[in-house]
Amino acid sequence: MTYQHILYEVSDKIATITLNRPDRMNAWTATMERDVRHAMEAAAGDDNVRVIVLTGAGRAFCAGADMEALQAIDPSEIRRGENTPPFDMNRRADWQTRYAYYPAIPKPVIGMLNGATAGIGLVHALYCDLRFAADNTVFTTSFARRGLIAEHGINWMLPRIVGHANALDLLMSARRVSSEEALRIGLVNRIYAPERLREETYAYARDLADFVSPSAISVIKRQLYDVPFQTLAEATIDANREMQIALKGSDFKEGVASFVEKRPPRFTGK
Repeated sequence: MTYQHILYEVSDKIATITLNRPDRMNAWTATMERDVRHAMEAAAGDDNVRVIVLTGAGRAFCAGADMEALQAIDPSEIRRGENTPPFDMNRRADWQTRYAYYPAIPKPVIGMLNGATAGIGLVHALYCDLRFAADNTVFTTSFARRGLIAEHGINWMLPRIVGHANALDLLMSARRVSSEEALRIGLVNRIYAPERLREETYAYARDLADFVSPSAISVIKRQLYDVPFQTLAEATIDANREMQIALKGSDFKEGVASFVEKRPPRFTGK
């Protein structure tokens, strides 16, 4: 597929999806929405991909919705997402909505936040599994300052990442948040100097791709995203069932063998 508003490449088992409207600070468009969805599906289905990195071109990750499109938006357009087909029909319906499908991807998704992350850009960052940011990145929910509400599930996701009080603060004030504060409240996992962000992010991604079992990552990711809907007993029963499967898998045998033989693992994801 030819993409219009993103770049897509695969190298060293890592798929990189780059929001590519640098002249507009990667402002979100319907075309970008379609491109990102297709690229995520391609990466999820590619056996040569074990990690996905989502980032932006230029000086921003995503500065929010394209304001020209927002000015002309039809209020009924918001319901268009209700017709979005499920990303994976075998996963919870909660992770099948218009933007909340990243948790249904059976591979780690790392948000490499290289600059301004605002509005719907922040929504996408939150749905990534991990967030590594440049130390000059500024974050804002922005919605309340545009007369809008907390949209696309950010009202559910943000409190689970930064806590209820911090989420209320960020959503009601829509103030600018520095990368240092974002790290302190758990909004991002790590911050780096801009010139080191790419190197450090890909070093982490390569470590996952080369030394961690893809089958284990897939199950662990599903477990963590299912937990908010489970009791402790249900989570434990689920873990016991998955443990039985893992003990029969080739990745478990390879994990033990590579440790005993003191060599890098050769995981197949089986």
